[in-house]
Amino acid sequence: MRELRLMKGNEVIAEAAIRSGCDAYFGYPITPQSEVMETLMELRPWEATGMVVLQAESETASINMVYGGASCGKRCMTSSSSPGISLMAEGISYLAGAELPALIVNVSRGGPGLGTIQPSQADYFQATKGGGHGDYHLIVLAPAAVQEMHDFVFLGFDLAFKYRNPVMILADGVIGQMMEKVELAPQRPRWTDEEVVQLNGSWAVTGKKNRDRHIITSVELDSLKFENFNKKLVEKYAKVREQEVRYEETLCDDAEYLIVAYGTSARIGQKAMELLRTEGIKAGLFRPITLYPFPEKELAARSKQLKGILTVELSAGQMIEDVKLSVGHQLHVEHYGRMGGMIYTPNEITDAFKKMINR
Repeated sequence: MRELRLMKGNEVIAEAAIRSGCDAYFGYPITPQSEVMETLMELRPWEATGMVVLQAESETASINMVYGGASCGKRCMTSSSSPGISLMAEGISYLAGAELPALIVNVSRGGPGLGTIQPSQADYFQATKGGGHGDYHLIVLAPAAVQEMHDFVFLGFDLAFKYRNPVMILADGVIGQMMEKVELAPQRPRWTDEEVVQLNGSWAVTGKKNRDRHIITSVELDSLKFENFNKKLVEKYAKVREQEVRYEETLCDDAEYLIVAYGTSARIGQKAMELLRTEGIKAGLFRPITLYPFPEKELAARSKQLKGILTVELSAGQMIEDVKLSVGHQLHVEHYGRMGGMIYTPNEITDAFKKMINR
C-alpha cells in the first residue's frame, strides 16, 4: 500500500534519512533547515532503528563526526544552510580526500556572510566547484520538489557508497519550507556489523578481530604517491561524469529557445515556458538534476537547434558559466535572477525572455 503524506521539504529529509537506513545524523541548527534535526528529535529513531541523532556544538564538529562515522563504513549524514556549509568546507574536503561516503544536505539561503534567511541559489559554486581546498568534487543533486528531497536521500547514499565520495543535496529555502504530497519509501534496514564488513570491509575501519588494519587519512607526504592518488580521483570523477548525469527536458523537441534552471527556479521557469508557448514562442525548459556532473553533453546536443538560452537562478549568475561552457560562444546566453531573497514571478521571467529574443 502506498504511504502518502503532506510534508514539508525539511521534514521529509528527516523521514527519508530514517527510512534509508541511515546510521547517524550529526548537525547544528540554522535557518532555513532547522526542521531536519527538529523532526528527527521528534521521531526518536534511536528507539526504532538504533539511528544516532546528535546536535553537535558546531557545524565544524558535526562534519568531523560524519567523517568518523563514515570511516567505519556507516551511512552518515548532516544538514545545514549556506554559512554552515562554509564552516564544514575543510571537513568536506577531508571526506573527499579520504574517499569516504557521506550525505550532506544544504538548504541554501542568501549570502555572502550571514546574508539573509531567505532562499537563494548562490551556493552553486560552493557545491559544484569544491568549496574547500584541493582538486575534488562532490556529486551534487538539485531537487525541484519535496518528493525529490525524499528520493535523493536514498539516491545520495547509494551514489556516495558506489563512488566512495561525499554527495550533496543542494536545495533552497523554498523547497525546504514548502509542503507537498510525498510518497514515502518502505523502511530500508540499517546494515549489520557483518554486512558492513562484507560490503565495505576492504576499506572501512570495522574493529573486527583478525581483519586487516585500515588507516583512514587524506594525507600523503610521498610526492609520487600523492600525484598518483590525485590521478585516481580524476579518473573517478570522469567515471561519475560518464555514468551519473541526470536532467529533465520539457517541450524541448521543437524548442527554438530554452530556459535553463534548477530547483525552485525550474518550477517557476516551467510556468513561464507555458506562458511563452501561449504567445507562440517556442520555448522549452532544460532542468539539470545533477549539478555535478553537469549535463553538458546533453545541453550541447540540444543547443544545435536553438537561437538562445536564458538561465534563471536565484543568484547573480553562477550556473550560467557551465551553460556557456557547454554550448560554446556561437549561441547567445543570458542570465536572469534575483539575489536578495525575493522570488521572481513567471511573468517577470517571460519579460526577461522576450527582451533576450528581441535583442
